[in-house]
Amino acid sequence: MDKIKLLQARKQQLLDAGKVIREEINNLTDKDSFVELSAFSFSESEFYGDRAEGEGVVTGFATINDYPYYIVAQNSQVLSGGISNANCKKIYKCLEQAEKNGTPVIYLLSSLGVRVGEGVNVLEGIAALLSKAAQLKGVVPQYLVVNGEVYGQISLLAGICDFNFFIEKKSVLASSSPLVITASAGENLPKEKIGGASAISKAQLATLVVKDLGDVKSKITALSGLLSVGVVDCEDLNRSVPALKTAASAKNLLSVFDKDSVVELGAGYCSEVRCVLARIGGISVAAVIFDNENGVELCAGKARKLKEFARLASNYALPYITFVNTLGIKATPDAANSPVIRELADYISILNTLDTAKISVVTGKAVGLGYTIFAAKSMGYDFSYAFANAKIALFDSVQGAEIELTKDKKTDMKKLAAKYADENSDPINAAKGGYIDNIIEPSFVRQYIIASLQMLIK
Repeated sequence: MDKIKLLQARKQQLLDAGKVIREEINNLTDKDSFVELSAFSFSESEFYGDRAEGEGVVTGFATINDYPYYIVAQNSQVLSGGISNANCKKIYKCLEQAEKNGTPVIYLLSSLGVRVGEGVNVLEGIAALLSKAAQLKGVVPQYLVVNGEVYGQISLLAGICDFNFFIEKKSVLASSSPLVITASAGENLPKEKIGGASAISKAQLATLVVKDLGDVKSKITALSGLLSVGVVDCEDLNRSVPALKTAASAKNLLSVFDKDSVVELGAGYCSEVRCVLARIGGISVAAVIFDNENGVELCAGKARKLKEFARLASNYALPYITFVNTLGIKATPDAANSPVIRELADYISILNTLDTAKISVVTGKAVGLGYTIFAAKSMGYDFSYAFANAKIALFDSVQGAEIELTKDKKTDMKKLAAKYADENSDPINAAKGGYIDNIIEPSFVRQYIIASLQMLIK
């Protein structure tokens, strides 16, 4: 037997079975950089009477713009990307290598679920895989690409990974088959209406919606640089932002960051809370911008988005900047009967684990709980600044104070009106108490933040 010819035949068999997924890996990574691992992994499928070539998953390592990554790519051409115990073991082995080498992981997922006939074996395999992925959270970045349809328990990886990419007109993610979900609901909806990025906005799983794998490649390159590269040169440290004189809008606040450095996460859900990774003065930061000219009112979804973003900043030791314009919790029955209080409590806990610079800038309103959580010195902010035209107060208006306080018949309405008039919400009052470090002209906020970061970063 000619072993060389046999090896060549086996290789060709693998290549034929994984032609599409290997082309996609090549589109994502640098040319000729992919090195496959555990290629000759096969198991028999009694149910299908066929072999799972390469276990239906391609694993290995490669570079993207010369930066190393481990790659896990499910091959939907083999048994519909079906998950088996051996499939999970192959992925697990790849994750072990990533952990050992401190190298990020990219998952390209496309699977219709577990393979029939595997029984409890596959459940043990999935449990081990999910457990290992959870152990990697905060150790190495994990990027998940919903590279087609992803159903069943493997979808839980999307709840573990740091960044989930949904490809337009291609990605569908659900815990069960859309056919099962629609049948249980008595409806007949297309799969995109069940597991597309917009359809699952409340689940907050679509971190970034992209056009194709080329877009994924550029976004991963940007994110990896922000998470792992130290301070870089910046040529315009002293640049001002004149537009902030007119309006402290989210658009103008985004101009505070270094040019072309901003990557917004979760733009498709709870859009009034904008979470971005960016550089300012060459320093990577995580920043929150509250985007509503009248002040953002918080609900459970917005609080959860804040919590997960703060967790990301904590995991990767990123300086944390909050541009505050919020009124606290939305005063509605729906908000009252929701997990918003618990989500905000969790946010506070995570905020207190942040062992990095924390800077608060009140750009609009910091009213009631909006001040307590996002601007108060006692919450652990290293520096707290406020725009000259910001508003810091217990209540948003005289009317709000009246609702809270006029139950007491002795309340002097004239004194109440004077106390909560706009002029007495001037941030200078907070500064007098030592709670605000400086009242600043909006145009110069970039310089203040850079100077503060330079003092604080280790």
